[in-house]
Amino acid sequence: MSTSLRPELATADLPVPPDPRLTNADLLPTKERRWGVYSIFALWMADTHAISNYTFAAGLFVLGLTPWQVFASLLIGISVVCWFMNRMGLAGHTTGVPFPVLARASFGVFGANLPALVRAVMAIFWYGIQTWLASVALVVLTVQLAPSLDTYTQNSFLGLSTLGWAAFMFMWLLQLLLLTRGMEFIRRTQDWLTGPLVWIVMICLAGYLLVKSDWSISLTDSLKPMSGPDQAHQMLVAISLTVATFLTLVLNYADFSRFTKTKRSYLLGNILGLPINFTLFAVASVLTTAGSVVVFGELLTEPVEIVAAIDNPAVTIIGAATFVIATIGINVVANFVSPAYDLANLWPSRINFTRGGLIAAVLAVLVTPWNLYSNPVVVNYFLGALAAFLGPLVAILLVDFYLIRRRSIDVDALFDAREGAPYVYRRGWNPRALIAFVPSAAACAVLALVPAFATVAPFAWILGMVVAGAIYLTLNRSRPSSDPSVDLTESVTAR
Repeated sequence: MSTSLRPELATADLPVPPDPRLTNADLLPTKERRWGVYSIFALWMADTHAISNYTFAAGLFVLGLTPWQVFASLLIGISVVCWFMNRMGLAGHTTGVPFPVLARASFGVFGANLPALVRAVMAIFWYGIQTWLASVALVVLTVQLAPSLDTYTQNSFLGLSTLGWAAFMFMWLLQLLLLTRGMEFIRRTQDWLTGPLVWIVMICLAGYLLVKSDWSISLTDSLKPMSGPDQAHQMLVAISLTVATFLTLVLNYADFSRFTKTKRSYLLGNILGLPINFTLFAVASVLTTAGSVVVFGELLTEPVEIVAAIDNPAVTIIGAATFVIATIGINVVANFVSPAYDLANLWPSRINFTRGGLIAAVLAVLVTPWNLYSNPVVVNYFLGALAAFLGPLVAILLVDFYLIRRRSIDVDALFDAREGAPYVYRRGWNPRALIAFVPSAAACAVLALVPAFATVAPFAWILGMVVAGAIYLTLNRSRPSSDPSVDLTESVTAR
């Protein structure tokens, strides 16, 4: 069976018994499609309304951009992201399978574990880091409510104080309780909790600073004078970094779009949640950051800092609690769902979505994320190198789906490891995907990590994407007819 644009094919029962080495209930094509326009919109609210995204937007001021330039850069960048999400969304929607299963078409039924593990490792590390960042806000909230507990912040065990450990484990257990309830529970939680609450606080913060500044926040002043060419370069950097920030979710967006009711659900949900919602959030972030300079006399790039600077216990409590919830929201979307599926793909007969999530959560503690986050060498080089792989992986998946297979994938064959099956290639690995991925990822990593290339480092993902896509497309369009994997692949494409 090849998929078409008719989503009902993705929910049909598989006529051939799937291989148990490749299959469990969570990896099979979904039969339940309950995600409508609002659910996708809420998904993006949960992801974009995070402290890290606010800090990213605010940090663009440090580059020397004016508020309107920051706003324009974010709008252009997120529009590019939306285009990528729509492309990957169609692949997930029409097949009904999660990202690691979709990757079997291009990397092979076993080779798909390579991109899945790259994505999973990144998610696990950032899951731990985001959990710790939320726990820091929780410590601030706890001390505000009970000042006597400040005593328990003075000691240290493995890098955290007693109160720090208590807050971290509380956040860890709370998220685990929420996240192991399954995707439907995740959908209901994000629909009505994570996104809307942060919007209320951000609107209040922006309004407060506008009033306090007598509506005199400038949109044309920058923190440091720059020439026109320098500003243009920094705007391109800001646009590129905006796209790079979302490449993790572009890669595994099929994990979510597979549940959408119709094509309209993810297309309209993406438009509302990315260009429109993200742009409005950027406006609030820009006004709030620029307003902090006018009202407090210094640039505050953390929303928690602004809340604390207002010096009102009630505001501090409400603000800290809201941003804790916001961090849970981004952890759900960006850092939990993906490793849960990715790890399940490693050993489907033993690991399902829930167990994959449990493993990811435990590993997130073992890596002591607070120590990683405070070590720039680890963050910049290890996580930076992994991020450099995202562009090539996205390119290979999209080129395979749109240009090689023309949107047609044999869904049954994604669960077939028998010799001669379409996506077995050579012992379950597609050599062409590896040939395209390895050199492009290496070149991308060099540009991203070697100090001599610092000027072009923000654009490394573009090079990786172009090179990987070009190599993969060339190899698949110039294959010798004697290659046994060629005829099988082409026969699937032609169906």
